[in-house]
Amino acid sequence: MKKLIILIYLFVPAFLMQAQIKVDVGKKVEKTANRKANQKTDQAINKTFDKLEEGVGSLFGKKKKNTSKSITSEQNNNTQEVSTNESTVDENIKADKVTMSWSKFDFVPGDEVIFSDAPDMDEENGEFPTRWDLKAGQVEVVEVNGEKVIAFFDGMPEITPYLKNAETDYLPETFTVEFDVYRPSHGNRFFVYLWDRKRQKSGGNAEIEINLNRVSVGEISAEYAPERDNEQGRWMHISIAYTKGKLKVYLDDTRLINIPHYEFNPSGLSIQCYFANVNEKQIWYLKNVRIAKGGVKYYDRILSDGKIVCNGIRFDVNKASLKPESMGQINEIYQLMNKNTDLKFSVEGHTDSDGNDQQNQTLSEQRAKEVMNTLIQMGIDASRLQSKGFGETVPLNNNATPEEKANNRRVEFVKI
Repeated sequence: MKKLIILIYLFVPAFLMQAQIKVDVGKKVEKTANRKANQKTDQAINKTFDKLEEGVGSLFGKKKKNTSKSITSEQNNNTQEVSTNESTVDENIKADKVTMSWSKFDFVPGDEVIFSDAPDMDEENGEFPTRWDLKAGQVEVVEVNGEKVIAFFDGMPEITPYLKNAETDYLPETFTVEFDVYRPSHGNRFFVYLWDRKRQKSGGNAEIEINLNRVSVGEISAEYAPERDNEQGRWMHISIAYTKGKLKVYLDDTRLINIPHYEFNPSGLSIQCYFANVNEKQIWYLKNVRIAKGGVKYYDRILSDGKIVCNGIRFDVNKASLKPESMGQINEIYQLMNKNTDLKFSVEGHTDSDGNDQQNQTLSEQRAKEVMNTLIQMGIDASRLQSKGFGETVPLNNNATPEEKANNRRVEFVKI
């Protein structure tokens, strides 16, 4: 074991010098070596995996870390501290050579956000993410390409939302889950469990397994874009929709899983990275996690409320540029207007209370106009649409929590 520790310590990969994180490699490497031994044990006695995982996970609990970390590389008895800035970030983190149209993306998120974590830019680098609980492995907040993300470092890291009622079934009969995950080159597998494996006593439902271009739920699996290169790391957008027993799973712009009668009752959420390894460049990243409740057909909303509220139409931070996953709701609005040619909408933008009042007003106007123009480009006659912005002046709630802010950041389609 000492020999293994020495070998790993001497060959800390250059990737660590390229990520916007600061790591105390000496201590982390020793822990990684111990964990790798446990990983082999896990593989050999898979039936007792959960018990072993809990024991290993306790070694890396929520301990206090130095927020000012350093990335070091020791070779030939020399130690070098590396400055990390935008230019040193691994270019693979930004890369995805496959072009996706999102034109047939039909995922529509739930109406009410019940859990949301980006994570926030106020989160400290090197600390455990405050809105999560740890079941196993080593997980920290880091900064990549100017935004905070959750990094899965070693072992089989697994996290669950930190909710007061996590012991109970907190998922409604209709809900959606979304997140972005970065899979490193030659990364292994990523799992989503629709129950809290730390705080809920039982679940038993089949895990959702995510690979480079494949999604599996139990014995059911499907893939697309087989031309994708396993050597190329990339960000993936995952969308999950559960509606009274029906389960759908999307990978990027494509629905791969459609189970009409899911035999288990979803009760919570656990996210696990299978064999992350900091020394083998197998660091995974997670961001933009959102669980939302409900979902009513758009035409029924128009009849009952006279408007459609969309919190799934999203934009880049402080910009009016649409994120591709927004096309799910925009495609639904387009189809609704295409089938009901008498419908006319006022597209109205709203923000949360963060930032400057006037900037929020301007931003809401620009975003509403961008959505309107997108529908026009898709073929909706311009005479049927107009746009307005209200900034932060018409909140749905108090902006006191990330969930309340997520619900306030919305685009409404008001019938005119």
